[in-house]
Amino acid sequence: MKIVKIETKRLRVPLKRPFQTALRRVESLEDIVVIITTQSGLQGYGEGAPTPVITGETMGTMQAVIEYLTPFLAGRDLEEFDALIETIHTRILKNTTAKSALEIALYDLKAKTLQLPLYRMLGGSQKNFRTDITISLGETKEMVADALDAVALGYDTLKIKVGSNPLKDIERIEAICEAVGKKATLRLDANQGWTPEECITVMQRLESKGIVPELIEQPIKAEDIEGLRAIKERIQTPLLADESVFTLNDARRLLDLEAADLINIKLAKCGGISNALKLADLAGEYGVKCMIGCMLEGPISVGAAVHVASAKADIITMIDLDAVALCQSNPLKGGVRFEESNIILPGSFGLGVEF
Repeated sequence: MKIVKIETKRLRVPLKRPFQTALRRVESLEDIVVIITTQSGLQGYGEGAPTPVITGETMGTMQAVIEYLTPFLAGRDLEEFDALIETIHTRILKNTTAKSALEIALYDLKAKTLQLPLYRMLGGSQKNFRTDITISLGETKEMVADALDAVALGYDTLKIKVGSNPLKDIERIEAICEAVGKKATLRLDANQGWTPEECITVMQRLESKGIVPELIEQPIKAEDIEGLRAIKERIQTPLLADESVFTLNDARRLLDLEAADLINIKLAKCGGISNALKLADLAGEYGVKCMIGCMLEGPISVGAAVHVASAKADIITMIDLDAVALCQSNPLKGGVRFEESNIILPGSFGLGVEF
């Protein structure tokens, strides 16, 4: 089954409320959707969201990379699946989100040709998941109100964005903790906003008051591995590495140095499904559990991440796939069902989406 066309569309969906972290503020989801068509008319869908402050990609660079790779993929048979994946990763360096979008479309096609849901093709069986939801960085009262709204909608895990000001962050966390009580578990995400010393101070102060979150995610700059190790040695709260881990080598170095307790896998960081599976396997070798997360992506790429979570459910034990829930609407038909905190995989072939 030969690939005859690779095209892209742009997807834009307003968010319910602005998404604010220590790194950026976003008011709309804006993605590139990749559509790969075979000679039989079968189509595979992929997607990626440009995140310049994390992956270094923009809409323009993603479009250019996909156009650059198209001649190396078009005209080839889908039966060369492994070689097609290798082509995506070897013909150009970095550009992980663009690569992920192409990969997802190929995996969608492959599963359709096998007449299997993607998670079944990947060896998974779990179909039901629960995700956390992000509480964007803002004034304390606003964050408390958002946290209470989330609990009312059935979320029992809240991902609190911090990292702007350590003292203010302590106030935010304490206020949310007091407001939600035992109704929700808290995860903290500082998005590289603290120094190692600030992180240790914040976490030790919270812990001394009996506030021990489920985890603290990427509190300091991605390249500061020694700083992560120093934090891990001095706090009780498990440390989750996110932006520090793009590649298998990143993960291996981090785990060899015992600089993190947990790893956050994102398709947009690692270049797609193939490397996400490898990262989970590597973490499993070290006895380390993983989160699977997302950027501000739509239902195609977030859905693909759910399929990966099913395939590696023994290692990927934490789900942070709330991007679709943050949107005012779901622009696509079919595929993974996102019902607030509940995520349900479909029985349809491939990803099951209709664009």
